[in-house]
Amino acid sequence: MQHGSGLATSGEVTGVIDRSLLAKEIGHSSLSDLHITESLAERKLLMAELSAGFIALPGGFGTLDELFEVLVFDQLHGHDKPIALLHVDGYWDLLLAFLDHAVTEQLLSPVNRELVLVGADIDDLLTRMRAIELPTAPTWLDR
Repeated sequence: MQHGSGLATSGEVTGVIDRSLLAKEIGHSSLSDLHITESLAERKLLMAELSAGFIALPGGFGTLDELFEVLVFDQLHGHDKPIALLHVDGYWDLLLAFLDHAVTEQLLSPVNRELVLVGADIDDLLTRMRAIELPTAPTWLDR
C-alpha cells in the first residue's frame, strides 16, 4: 500500500469491536460499517488490516496499547502506514516529552521518533498523513 492511500475523505467510518466489549458498550449506530470480532487480538489485527493509517485520539490504556503496538510493528517493518496523534488541548504533551527523553537516553532512535506525526487540526493532520514519506531506519535488531 502506498503511504496515505485510502485515508478517509468521504466521511465513511468503519468500526471494529470485540464481542465482549460490545456487550459492555453501546455500539456506535452511525458507522458506515461495523465488524465484530471474537477477541481483542483479532480486533487489533483486523483494524491494522483495514486501516490506511492510524490516528490516536486522547485516551487511556487501550489507546496507548494500540498506539504503541502499531509503532512497534512499523519499527519492525510490519507495515508502512502513517501514525499520528490528534493533539487536543495539550493532551499528548507528556507522552511527546517522554518520547523525546527516550531519544536523549538513546533508547529510541530519532528516525523512529519521527514516525509519530502530531497535529491539533484533523484536516491538516490527514493532509500530512497522505503526503508523508515514512523514514527508513534501522530497527533495534540492527544494532
